[in-house]
Amino acid sequence: MDISVFIQTFIAVFVLADAVGNIPVVLILTKGMTPEERNKVIDKAVIIAIAVLLLFTFAGQVILDYLEISIASLRVAGGLLLLLISLQMLRGELNAPILEEGRDVAIIPLALPLLAGPGTLTTVMLLTPKSNSFHLEVVLGILAAMLATWLIMRISNRIDQWISLEGGVIITQLLGFLLTALAVEIGSSGIRELFFR
Repeated sequence: MDISVFIQTFIAVFVLADAVGNIPVVLILTKGMTPEERNKVIDKAVIIAIAVLLLFTFAGQVILDYLEISIASLRVAGGLLLLLISLQMLRGELNAPILEEGRDVAIIPLALPLLAGPGTLTTVMLLTPKSNSFHLEVVLGILAAMLATWLIMRISNRIDQWISLEGGVIITQLLGFLLTALAVEIGSSGIRELFFR
């Protein structure tokens, strides 16, 4: 098992899920719910996000082959996508969506696209070729990151009391900075593979 791939997957999925930064969104989406109802919504959202991420882990390459897209091109596109998302995080431009009443917030927008958005799916597809034939490192990285995300979101009421609004902004921007570095690394490796191999 390649520990570096596991760590890369864990960091990427955890950062992109942005559990801490999404705590205000979770509280808004579940406003008026009892703690038990809120926990059920969080549980369902995390399970759906894991299912979608695992689908892209195992079927992502098939999709790429069908569309005749190279891994190098995907790396460059994925790096640019992650860079745009990270810049939005750093600028504080990621706004909570406005929801209609009676909608299942566990599926949209909590699971998709907040927890398993396009950036996360792209990253998982990019990291999959680095893992073994069963993609054990990527699968474990996804499960570990989503477990950490689930734990943070399950205690969102307490975290909301511990950190101020400014603290949430600082944490989100720190995660955005780390994501920017990861985006540059992924994009630059794709450029090297396309033009300098």
